[in-house]
Amino acid sequence: MLRIEVSPQDVAASRFAISPLIETMHAHWVLAGRIETGPHRGWAERWRGPYAELERAHPALRATAAITGIKGDNVDFVAPPPAGVGVPFETELATMRATPVEQAHAEITSVLAGRPPVPGWVRELLLGPDVVRVLARAWEALWREIVSREWPRLHALLERDVARRAGRLAAYGWAAALEDLSRQVRWHDDGHIAIRMLGDAEPPAGRSEQGGPGRDTWHRLGGRGLLFVPSVFTGNVGAYLEDAWPYALVYPAWGVAAGAPAPGGAALAALLGRSRARVLTELAVPATTTHLAALLGQSLGTTGGHLAALRGAGLVAGTRTGRSVRYSRTPLGDALVAGGLL
Repeated sequence: MLRIEVSPQDVAASRFAISPLIETMHAHWVLAGRIETGPHRGWAERWRGPYAELERAHPALRATAAITGIKGDNVDFVAPPPAGVGVPFETELATMRATPVEQAHAEITSVLAGRPPVPGWVRELLLGPDVVRVLARAWEALWREIVSREWPRLHALLERDVARRAGRLAAYGWAAALEDLSRQVRWHDDGHIAIRMLGDAEPPAGRSEQGGPGRDTWHRLGGRGLLFVPSVFTGNVGAYLEDAWPYALVYPAWGVAAGAPAPGGAALAALLGRSRARVLTELAVPATTTHLAALLGQSLGTTGGHLAALRGAGLVAGTRTGRSVRYSRTPLGDALVAGGLL
């Protein structure tokens, strides 16, 4: 169990961020078959052929299995947390490329020591003098050929999560913002976050997660705060707690992993049409026309037409903020999506 002490200064410094590089690494895990595809099965099948070609051209993609993954320690330099909220992929990759080879080798050696032996070619590649450059080229190719082509939709999903949690944070505080982050994460009123990593035993039913000497690893943020990074492709929580990088918690983005249709989903589609039903369902979190279009893979004109029809029916309402209009469901729209009127 990881436990992170959070001071008032840490609370003030904590923020949400989106990382194209971390998302690229997680997309790689799905495409390589290293984690369950779950709701991404169709996406993985569509891109598996192009990914196989990339893997042949960049053996480093296969080698990363030895140093990254959802279980155990990982090297951090291959996908460091972003320094800010809106950092583009190219800037994140430049940060990775700037990693001193000595630091890269130290991280790799530490992780390999706790894992089963790897093939000779993998060890040679990972401990070679060009490891940072070779891994960066592999991520760059994966981003260029696959992930970037899906990025507008992925980014919209991540923005939706951040908007939802930021709203709960502003209205109710950190406990409410984190309560459905993951079953692995709990906020404690004494000012610390408990993280049950994959492989940690769950506490017995009816008992709270209590720390104790020898059982937990404690970390202090020292006023630096914590970066909360949602991910579309992961179903588990990961933590960056090395001093070389910003402290970060990576967690599954809201609404992605559920995969199950909303209550009344089939009836809602029959009533409104599939496209308008999807628009209304996605408005569980307020969004702009541009955001919804990216999320649903529709044109701005098509999305705007659906919103106009839903607004005319009293199912959604728009609120202007600066130059943009954010749409949200009305109480009638909420009841319809929940199935209460169907």
